[in-house]
Amino acid sequence: MKGTVEIFTELGARLARFGEDDVSREVIARAIADNEWFSEADICCAVNAIRCDMLSKGDIEQWLAHYPICAPKHKSIALIMAGNIPLVGFFDLMCVIASGNTPYIKYSSKDKALMSHIVELLFDIESQLAIKEYDDALDYDAVIATGGDSANIYFRNRFKDAPCLLRGSRHSAAVLTGKESEEELQGLSRDIFTYSGLGCRSVSLLFVPKGYQFTLPRVAMCLPYHNNYIQHRALLTMTNQPFEDSGEALFVRGEAHFPSKLSQINIAEYGSLDEVLEWLRRNDEHLQCVVASTKLHGRCVPFGQAQHPELTNYADEKDTMAFLYSI
Repeated sequence: MKGTVEIFTELGARLARFGEDDVSREVIARAIADNEWFSEADICCAVNAIRCDMLSKGDIEQWLAHYPICAPKHKSIALIMAGNIPLVGFFDLMCVIASGNTPYIKYSSKDKALMSHIVELLFDIESQLAIKEYDDALDYDAVIATGGDSANIYFRNRFKDAPCLLRGSRHSAAVLTGKESEEELQGLSRDIFTYSGLGCRSVSLLFVPKGYQFTLPRVAMCLPYHNNYIQHRALLTMTNQPFEDSGEALFVRGEAHFPSKLSQINIAEYGSLDEVLEWLRRNDEHLQCVVASTKLHGRCVPFGQAQHPELTNYADEKDTMAFLYSI
């Protein structure tokens, strides 16, 4: 049987021309039909991010070197996947396979076309892989689930006798200094608008120096997002709440907190970076990543890289591989 490095390196090679052949174009069409928030551009972005940031031979070898070489345990791992952004469950699947365990996948109906395509490719690369579909009647040795905070309450009760790695709601912020280049602002636009702002790594709170005015490149958004933006703009107008309209998002200046509305981006002005650092420290448990030009936070990434997590950028800062090796 092929090893982890060989399997996933080959998967990366097969994804290199995703979107250019009839099979992958049909997969894209089915994915968009299942989830109107998905666009062809976002799907291809997700595939390329996985291929470039997770599936090179050197990166996989370096990642696995952090963990002991153990005989496969073949423990049954329930993978309950989200479907808010394309292929959001891929890395969990990769971790379970790499740790020598057996994934039982509960696909999200919103992302099943893409995830099942990846599974088919993996089976074609190595037919002996043990990848199975989730069965609610079974008991599992461990559970990895991604959902909202309320969903996690259900998961804790449903799987109370099994070790669980549960991920709830987190958000991402960006810290601007007022000296951003045009290239950095273009990157920030991608950090905000990629995947319609639905990911936990999507920036929705900006810290800016007092009085700093900036313009982000306009991005074409999917219809559901645009409708959300139109409705929220009307609400802010009717309630006389000040906002800056970018044409696809509503920027609201005020206190430092994450917005509750998808098309709203909050802007918090600061007098010194020490104020920002203190806020980041106090709110660390709510943060997924922080976009900035300097290392202001343990999960800091450069402008334009929020949607490109590397193999060691574990969601919610919970080491998935360490969890799987501990069971």
